[in-house]
Amino acid sequence: MNILDEKASRVKLLLLDVDGVMTNGQIILGNAGEEFKAFNIHDGLGINLLQKSGVPVGIITKRESRVVTRRAEELKIQYVYQAQQDKLTAFEELCAKLTLQPEQVAYMGDDLPDLALLKRVGFSATVKNAVAEVRAQVDFISQFNGGEGAVREICELIMRAQNTYQRMVSTL
Repeated sequence: MNILDEKASRVKLLLLDVDGVMTNGQIILGNAGEEFKAFNIHDGLGINLLQKSGVPVGIITKRESRVVTRRAEELKIQYVYQAQQDKLTAFEELCAKLTLQPEQVAYMGDDLPDLALLKRVGFSATVKNAVAEVRAQVDFISQFNGGEGAVREICELIMRAQNTYQRMVSTL
């Protein structure tokens, strides 16, 4: 087993940033003040399968958005921390709540505010189009840009390392 699979096999919680990871990073504002974000349907299935395999998924993001709340509800993501200026605080609170050690947590982020958390978790990941400082610090760089399947790739990587992928696919 390589080091990447070893780290992924220990994951008991996947945490995700939103803008630039679950989305392509664009925030579209309408004339009436409404906010739009595009989420990838393949990422959604990956999240669903990973959760069914026994690994919960959470969100930690600096922004607050009703769109994120709605998407998290659709995907049955129960750990959602929005408006987090210090993502480490939310991470530590969640680890304590779930009695997890940092090495049992994976996090996928893409920009400078994610660095502290990426350095703290047991398995750090990013998207292909992340900033250079993040790409230099992580265990895994997706072959996909944010919002284009990167989350699905990390979900599948974790399930394959935990030998649950085929079982989850067979449930479809």
